[in-house]
Amino acid sequence: MATKNRFSPKTSSVMPWLGLAFIVILLDQLSKITIVKLFAIRESYKITSFFNLTFIYNPGAAWGFLNQASGWQRYFFTALGIGASLFIIYQLKRHAGQRLFSAALAFILGGAIGNVIDRIAYGQVVDFLDFYLPGTASHFPIFNLADSAICLGAGLFILDELRRVNK
Repeated sequence: MATKNRFSPKTSSVMPWLGLAFIVILLDQLSKITIVKLFAIRESYKITSFFNLTFIYNPGAAWGFLNQASGWQRYFFTALGIGASLFIIYQLKRHAGQRLFSAALAFILGGAIGNVIDRIAYGQVVDFLDFYLPGTASHFPIFNLADSAICLGAGLFILDELRRVNK
């Protein structure tokens, strides 16, 4: 007796991808709650010669974009994150059988929702991963696990597109 292929595009479920997004959200929120509970704002703890844990709030977007705006950016980026999340869920339902594409979307979804939760709960995003060049004052903008998931998802999305173009 033949069995159905669980991974064929017609029978694939969106649930594994939503599960992956949930894991990203869970890890992101647990890390942020830990930082908020253990650190004072702007407090820093050296981990290595190129990495600190440094607690900041970011009212703007990636790399502090619009962090000096008057407050409207909170609502704008919250709405943008919710809209992007709904669009990603729609795309996941349509393409659940495309594993690399769906994994990319799931990472982006988890990161987007993680940062939306912060904007709703705190009015801004909790950032704490602080990488820098040893012996210099050159710091990469401080970020969080949600931002990392979004970047990972974008990288997987590009890889998926390159693979698709090469076929």
